[in-house]
Amino acid sequence: MEIDPQLVKQLREKTNAGFMDCKRALADVGGDLGKAETLLRTKGIASASKKSSRATKEGIVASYIHLQGKVGVLVEVNCETDFVARTDDFKTLVKYIAEHIAAAAPVAVDKDQVPQEKVDSERRIFVEQVKAEGKPDHMIEKIVEGKIQAYYRDVALLHQAWVREPKKTIGDLVKEVSAKTGENVQVRRFVRYQLGEQ
Repeated sequence: MEIDPQLVKQLREKTNAGFMDCKRALADVGGDLGKAETLLRTKGIASASKKSSRATKEGIVASYIHLQGKVGVLVEVNCETDFVARTDDFKTLVKYIAEHIAAAAPVAVDKDQVPQEKVDSERRIFVEQVKAEGKPDHMIEKIVEGKIQAYYRDVALLHQAWVREPKKTIGDLVKEVSAKTGENVQVRRFVRYQLGEQ
């Protein structure tokens, strides 16, 4: 099947995928632009996790001020090339992440970065709660582990439900942009300031 170069161009503009990837996707779905875009996104999201080991030396440091200056955020999000760092998709992702951090107040980027003393403190509290509920001893550790995982979803940025669309996590949002841009995208670090907090 002969693919119209204009269709390939349109698909590239929508997805930032390579020329040959766009051409193949259009050929696979009989020239349907919508289906080709869906196919590329599906393949891209599946391959986004494979990109996670590639170096991310470019990106953006962005700021966000919320609540008339009562909350401020600085966040660094990295990608592989300066070209991707300048795209609207990447800039929008960084803006959304900064807004989310202001609203949800995570304490770390990922669960393995949550300070161990916080995790240990929560674990002690959960053990006492479960014992007070009268749960059998053989179930306590399993219940507490479930509560710890829920705690990570509350405090680790990549595991938090996105405030704009709670069915997605921030990690899902990052993977989607990684898939769309074809590059490894990483939230490197952030700091959140709130007036009156130490």
